[in-house]
Amino acid sequence: MKTKINFGAIIVYYVIAVICRYAAVKTNLLSGIENPYFVILLRGVGPALGALAAIKIFSLENPMSLKGIYKNALVPLAVYWLLPAFLIAGTYYFVMGKFPILLMFTVLVYGLLEEIGWRGFLQEQLKSLPKFTSILIIAVLWFAWHLNFETTPSNMVFLGIIFFGSWGIGKVYSSTGSLLAVAGVHSLNNFFRNGLHDTELTLIVTLLIIWVGFIIIYNRRNKKALNPIVE
Repeated sequence: MKTKINFGAIIVYYVIAVICRYAAVKTNLLSGIENPYFVILLRGVGPALGALAAIKIFSLENPMSLKGIYKNALVPLAVYWLLPAFLIAGTYYFVMGKFPILLMFTVLVYGLLEEIGWRGFLQEQLKSLPKFTSILIIAVLWFAWHLNFETTPSNMVFLGIIFFGSWGIGKVYSSTGSLLAVAGVHSLNNFFRNGLHDTELTLIVTLLIIWVGFIIIYNRRNKKALNPIVE
């Protein structure tokens, strides 16, 4: 039996997410905040606030989890947060002479705040729809949430990234159930907004190979543990 979609909850979620985003990037509300890392987080807090508000108002079941299928949160924290943070920060150090580890973790937390909404809430709410329909809706809403509607080539490329990101990150969430995992994958794009143009592709491919391999191996071992061969 398919789960009925709660459109009211989705509307509440999205309205709050967009209002928070508009206030953060289209007004001077954050201009008095001196800490740039805090400003980054406030720009991405809307989806998390919207999701939590919708869950509370409509008394929804909350399947969201930091650890997901893993035994504890330390596993996805190490694989999807510590590994990329130190790998990317280390590369920054050798290329640019800086070690921005605080920025790396700020970007990861930012990704977590978004993913609480896009995957943890919205993907769960739309899971009864056909896969392509769900991905398309999430991609359109996610793109519109950024409040950048210029039809420039770079913006159209960003729309494509959003669409394939909705598919790829959605697959990671379906496979792991871990918000820490999808936050790490989400953050790959945000890590490389400035600099590292000659090495970013290598880092992205390396991390994706590690993560996909880890998911496959972990899931296979879990299946074997749950279904031991009786001789």
